[in-house]
Amino acid sequence: MSFFCLLWIPLFYLLRRSLIGGGNSGGGVWALLLGSITAIIQFFLGNLVYPEGFGFSRWLFGFIDLVSLAVIIPLLICFLMLFFRGFSGGADFANFALLWLIPVGALRALSWSPLNDPILLILVPLLWTALAVGISFFINWMTESFRWYIAIAAILCILILPFAAATTYWAFFSHQTLLGFVLLIVTFIPLAVSFVLRRG
Repeated sequence: MSFFCLLWIPLFYLLRRSLIGGGNSGGGVWALLLGSITAIIQFFLGNLVYPEGFGFSRWLFGFIDLVSLAVIIPLLICFLMLFFRGFSGGADFANFALLWLIPVGALRALSWSPLNDPILLILVPLLWTALAVGISFFINWMTESFRWYIAIAAILCILILPFAAATTYWAFFSHQTLLGFVLLIVTFIPLAVSFVLRRG
């Protein structure tokens, strides 16, 4: 399971890059560098939320320390770098986030391996992937076909996905397996659609 956490993101990145392409070397270098710095800081600082039991603190822990914020941060950084022209050309949001998550996944695999927990070592990397590609898909949908109703729908989906991913983690941790699988499928739908349409 530790190898899955270590290798899933880079292997998925290579698969997606071979099928869809996108991104540029400058953006990739920045993503790996900033992702490495973030991973090291998180490794030494530890968790920001300390969960107790199966309640809201557990869900918040999943959102902030495990699943959603890990993907939201690189997507925001990518947006800011594009806005301030930090890249020489365009950049692929999903590729940037996936590259950012490679060092994060490596250090997480190191710190989580003694726990041997499939929720951490398998589910969390899967949710990272679904969020990185899914949110990027809705960003591209909104910018490529800009109409007010498309923008509203895309923004709603972008807001819902991180909450769905964190709730997926919470459901599996709380042994609500059926709810967890349903939410996992919902979270992966945008990723699947992006592959079918070859964008996102």
